[in-house]
Amino acid sequence: MSRHLYKPMLAKVAADAFTDKDWIFEIKWDGFRAIAYIEEPFSLRSRSGKELKSNFPELTELKRLSSNIVVDGEIIVMREGTPDFQSLLERGQAVSASEIQRQSTRMPATYIVFDILEKDGEGLTNLPLMERKALLKDSLREGAYVLLCDYIEDKGEAYFKLVLEKGLEGVMAKRKDSRYEEGLRTGSWLKIKKLKTCDCVIFGYTRGEQAREQTFGALLLGLYDVNGKPVYVGKVGTGFTQQMLRILMDKFEKIQTDIEPFKPDSGDQVTWLEPKLVCEVAYQVLTRDMRLRMARFKRLRDDKLPSECTLDQITENKKMSQTKNNPQRGDVNERLAEYMSKRSFGETPEPKGGEEKPEKLIFVIQEHRSRRLHFDLRLENNGVLKSWAIPKGMPENTKERRLAVETEDHPYEYASFEGEIPKGQYGAGTVKIWDKGHYTPKVWEDDKIEFTLDGQRLKGRFVLVRLKKAEDQKDWLLLKGKDEHA
Repeated sequence: MSRHLYKPMLAKVAADAFTDKDWIFEIKWDGFRAIAYIEEPFSLRSRSGKELKSNFPELTELKRLSSNIVVDGEIIVMREGTPDFQSLLERGQAVSASEIQRQSTRMPATYIVFDILEKDGEGLTNLPLMERKALLKDSLREGAYVLLCDYIEDKGEAYFKLVLEKGLEGVMAKRKDSRYEEGLRTGSWLKIKKLKTCDCVIFGYTRGEQAREQTFGALLLGLYDVNGKPVYVGKVGTGFTQQMLRILMDKFEKIQTDIEPFKPDSGDQVTWLEPKLVCEVAYQVLTRDMRLRMARFKRLRDDKLPSECTLDQITENKKMSQTKNNPQRGDVNERLAEYMSKRSFGETPEPKGGEEKPEKLIFVIQEHRSRRLHFDLRLENNGVLKSWAIPKGMPENTKERRLAVETEDHPYEYASFEGEIPKGQYGAGTVKIWDKGHYTPKVWEDDKIEFTLDGQRLKGRFVLVRLKKAEDQKDWLLLKGKDEHA
């Protein structure tokens, strides 16, 4: 065997596809990352170093297709034309020789090879990617269970669209001149997926109710900061099959602990777990207080170590094509992802965003006649307009309390928008500016925002207070504050 056990090079997350002549683009396969040592003795190792060859005996075909090389790739199981991770998971968990043989016949694995790290004892990791690609093509034949990963150059946006149409989860973008940097996530490789995803450590679970009484309600998720301290990033309670619920409870029974790594949400009855299990979750947006919003369970990650689950997965999920020239623009595009996804800009006159803004903070209140008349309060914050829908309008005195429902962030340019949103579009109806001007924030916290308006109609202090018991924490109370001179 090669004297050196390689650590897979890792990829950062990019928020959107892009086109660039200096990059190539490959399919992002939903499988087990594995490095194959095609030498004597043959070895097939996971990201964590686990030996996989006994679980995938069909992949010993590699020994007939080449010799004296080390390659990197992804093990997948195809079902109905797309990778099926659940079937792959079953393959990885099989123990008995008879079951492994039965599964390899019923749902055979395929090894998609995309890089070569060593040939005839000579390391190749310092060569540029395109040189390694050429060597790989010359060094490894394809077989019944082994394929070379195709790629295209330059046209990442078109390729990403095509990949999604085929039902696949995304693409990998790689710089043509990138070296193979073991175990590092440098930004020379990027993963681009339709949904944002994050690999999290399972630190505990809440008590289940009704149909979930025998299992759990939600998993408590955490990531590690730069100092190795666990940081709570929210809960996930959807996306589980009955089989997965049973699998998880069997695992949980063996790793319960009394150690409380962080403070849970008030009211939660938590069973804490040793940080040994990793799961992948999909989520819509990241809140200001670093919570994964609209999280959904995707799968267990037996191939990933808990120590690899770090905060930079979510803090670096920014739009690459914008951040090259304007680092803060990537943050803005990340916050506007929900707004952009809800609109078809070929149909609606609403603004896309992108203009420069003055330094003085602005606000706008828009009268919105959609299915029901309501008013939208928007306060500029970090380059976007934080937005609330107010069904009964702004409070006029200190005794009035109005419900304010938090909505998606809007671009700065929306402050000057008036017009008709066509039928069939999100928020269809008429939008008119009711009041606008500047504002001064006094307090801006996760659960309380206090500010003074200086508008054409409204002047004075207002307070937004989050309702703690609100579903998904979108509901706030809006109050008229006492003016400082009163």
